[in-house]
Amino acid sequence: MYRLLIVFLLVLYSCKEEKPQKEPTLAQKIANAHGIEKWHTVKEFHFTFNVDTDSTSFGRSWIWKPKANEVTMLTKKDTITYKTIKIEQESIKADRAFINDKYWALFPFQLVWDKSTTLTSPIKAEAPISKKQLNKTTLTYPAKGGYTPGDAYDIFYNNNFEIQEWIFREANAKEPSMSNTFENYKDLNGIIIAQDHKKAEGSWNLNFTNIKVITEN
Repeated sequence: MYRLLIVFLLVLYSCKEEKPQKEPTLAQKIANAHGIEKWHTVKEFHFTFNVDTDSTSFGRSWIWKPKANEVTMLTKKDTITYKTIKIEQESIKADRAFINDKYWALFPFQLVWDKSTTLTSPIKAEAPISKKQLNKTTLTYPAKGGYTPGDAYDIFYNNNFEIQEWIFREANAKEPSMSNTFENYKDLNGIIIAQDHKKAEGSWNLNFTNIKVITEN
């Protein structure tokens, strides 16, 4: 009886070991390709959000401490620090700016972080700027909630699940509101960030400088 019990336990353990792992979702595959599996080690994320054109230049800097739920915004006029778990009235404007800038910097991770979104099955399609045939999926936000409800993004990515371009469609409009590249990728302690986002024409460039990823290890 004792031997039969040992055999039963060994068979049960073997079955558990051989259980196939669940296939990652498309959102997880894209996020993984940009390093989300390393995010749990991040203590501080520093970056400067810039928009440069021929005649103007705009920038603001951020220090995000995700484990402490703390954000600091640094501009020429102000330095504002607030807690992300409780947004006070005086911090709403800064938080709106942070959500926007962080969204551009870590967009691949938002596919996993934003739980209320929908993501379509991928198809092959022509990218808006490079005109290359890439994989395309569309991310849609619910009609209510958040700072920009109902928005949609057509995401173009390569076979390595790296985002190359996107089309932003405000309130899920049929026509594009903006099309941009994702380029000049940089690996910072395993977090992979597109430093430049350009339009098809002109000198407009949304870019990131002073990027620093401080990890626990």
